[in-house]
Amino acid sequence: MGEQGSIRTGRAVRTGAAKSGKPGSDTSGAAAPKGGTAASKGRAKAGAVPGAARTAAGWKSESRLAMVRRARRINRELAEVYPYAHPELDFRNPFELLVATVLSAQTTDLRVNQTTPALFAAYPTPEDMAAAVPEEMEELIRPTGFFRAKTKSLIGLSTALRDNFGGEVPGRLDDLVTLPGVGRKTANVVLGNAFGVPGITVDTHFGRLVRRWRWTEQEDPEKVEAEIATIFPKSEWTMLSHRVVFHGRRICHARKPACGACPIAPLCPAYGEGETDPEKAQKLLKYEMGGQPGQRLSPPADYPGKPAPPLGAG
Repeated sequence: MGEQGSIRTGRAVRTGAAKSGKPGSDTSGAAAPKGGTAASKGRAKAGAVPGAARTAAGWKSESRLAMVRRARRINRELAEVYPYAHPELDFRNPFELLVATVLSAQTTDLRVNQTTPALFAAYPTPEDMAAAVPEEMEELIRPTGFFRAKTKSLIGLSTALRDNFGGEVPGRLDDLVTLPGVGRKTANVVLGNAFGVPGITVDTHFGRLVRRWRWTEQEDPEKVEAEIATIFPKSEWTMLSHRVVFHGRRICHARKPACGACPIAPLCPAYGEGETDPEKAQKLLKYEMGGQPGQRLSPPADYPGKPAPPLGAG
């Protein structure tokens, strides 16, 4: 798994099947994956009409009820395409996830994952990190950028955990946001993935896609979170966040979205902003969708792609 010919989106599979005349096959002869099959069925229900076929006025006049139904359908189809969606930061406990999330600001999850093994080897507990020599920590996290500010936040939050929470990461949002460098986005990441408390994580990918899909027009992350929370049941919030972010990183890119390889094209008001030719769009796919390594050095067992290399390995 992980090779470009082994992981296909529904649209790419459907295109390949049309060329070969064999349902459920692509041009390489690989079987259609579960996600591709579901997405293809979704297009059949929608009449296989790209979003661009609907006029701008038509999308603008969409009722609230119709938008909610469309949004929930997108979530269901993304669940079929990314059944393995997960947080893309390596962590073994709530403290490591909290630290990794703080480090992830203004850098990639991959760079964080390549940096944290040495960091956690040096400072495995909040007590250890609270006692860190700033200059020594700065050198360890330098690859993530803004290392002086991040060092201050990490030592500060570790000190707060030691002094105010008995050295344990709290499982309440109101407590988490009192920690230095921790806002609602970071708190929701920790709550959803370390404590199983549902939360919507509004990062740049999530905000960009939900506006593209016309689920909201809000720009402020907290307002986006509040509006999206009214569309989906609370039980879906955490996994919805992962699915949307996965889709934004792999297919629906900021500058060159791979519209022609997108399994939810008929449901997207922004269809056509990117490459619509299926073969050209396939070349734009990233990470496991494009046969490349993912962002985690230690991905979950069900992840279909290749683990990322450690720092300095390539």
